[in-house]
Order: sequence, then C-alpha cells, then structure tokens
Amino acid sequence: MKQLLDTTKLGTRTGGGNHGRVVEGIGRAIVSGDLAEGELLPRDEVLIEQFGVSRTVLREAMKTLAAKGMVVAKARVGTRVRPSREWNMFDAQLLHWHMDGEPSDDFYRQLFEMRLAFEPFAARLAAQKATATDLERLDACVAAMRSAKDQAGFSVSDMDFHRAVFDAAGNAFFQSVVSLVGAALLSLLRRSSPEPRPEQLKQICDGHQLIADAIAARDPLAAQNAMIAVIDVGWSRVFGDTAGPPRPQR
Repeated sequence: MKQLLDTTKLGTRTGGGNHGRVVEGIGRAIVSGDLAEGELLPRDEVLIEQFGVSRTVLREAMKTLAAKGMVVAKARVGTRVRPSREWNMFDAQLLHWHMDGEPSDDFYRQLFEMRLAFEPFAARLAAQKATATDLERLDACVAAMRSAKDQAGFSVSDMDFHRAVFDAAGNAFFQSVVSLVGAALLSLLRRSSPEPRPEQLKQICDGHQLIADAIAARDPLAAQNAMIAVIDVGWSRVFGDTAGPPRPQR
C-alpha cells in the first residue's frame, strides 16, 4: 500500500493542523502521479492509520480535495482520483503543488495558451483605461528589468510588468486571474527569461517597452500586437520554435 504521508514534500505551507496534513499529503500524491488519474485511494482505515487522524478529519479533508475537483467519492466503491482536466487549476494550493514539483512541458504550454487568451486583450483595455500612475508604473517595471542583476530579479520585474498591465486594464476579473495564477506565471517567466546576456536582455526589455509605449499612445491594436509578440518570444525561449502558442483558427 502506498505511503502518502511524505514529510519531505510537505514544505512549510501545510497549515490547518491534521486536516492540512491530510490534504497536503493526498493532494501532492495526486499531482505527482503517485496516485494516478482514475485510481482508487486506499481505504479509509488505511489512510486513518497512515496520517494518524480521526475519521472526521479524513472526511473533511476529502471534502476539501473534492472541492478542488481532484477526487470523487462513490458509495460502496470508494474515493477515486478524477482526471486532471477536471481539477480546478485556479486553486492556489493546487498550483503550488504543481510548482513545487517539476511541471511538465504540457503544463507550460497550457499556461502560454491562457496568457494568449487574456493578456493581449488586457493590453488593449489598458491602452484605453490606463492612468498616468499606471503608465509610470509600466515604465518603472521596464527600467527594473533593464537593471536586473540576475535571472531571478529579471523574472520578478517581468511579472510585475504583466501584473501592472492587468491592473491598468481596470477589470477585476483579470486582476483575480493574475493573483490566482501568479506563482505559476512567475515560474513560467523564470523559465523563459534570458540569462543576463546584454543582447537577450535588450530584446525582452525592448518588447515590453513597446507594450508600455503603445498603452501610453492610447493605441489598443498596437498594445495587443506588442503583447502577442512578447508572448511569442517567451514561447520560443521555452520550446525552441518561433511559431508561438497555437491560435484559434478563424
């Protein structure tokens, strides 16, 4: 029987006492594939013994995992892992479990597709709604990218820029999206950000400045296209091709 309580993987975010330990242990086992999609979880008695918790605590933990779309319980059958396509990928804890492991290329591809769905239109809105403070913030983010000393600092400033675009768009739903997936996007930007070589830094920074300039010029189409170009460059750095994320066919 699988041992699900691996304390080496629980990190410092467990929280919630016994309930949190069970959610973390089983949740991480599902995300890592130790518990495969469609697989039945061990019987309650086994889990109670492994985690050292009461049946009530286990039941509440299963409700939490079910709310994340990760498991489903059926009478006289047991609790089964649901397909990953049914998981709530906007759940902050679930995203952290992905990022603490080794996200697959497919995970990053889907992140790029999500960026392409949201960010170009956010840039369009920003060109229509941005305040003077928003414009100053965008320029400051690009300046911070240019002065970054290492890849980590560069990617943080990069993330700050994209967050600033969402904020300038003035849409609360966009702001909620970037808040929820911020950790995953930061990991993606770190993977696609260049090592601090001058020519690469300049290419990325210039692309972001084009976005900021188009927003400042109140040119929605130019802002949208500049954002698409930045996303395409990130894609090419991660996957090695220049086609960019797949677009819906017209």
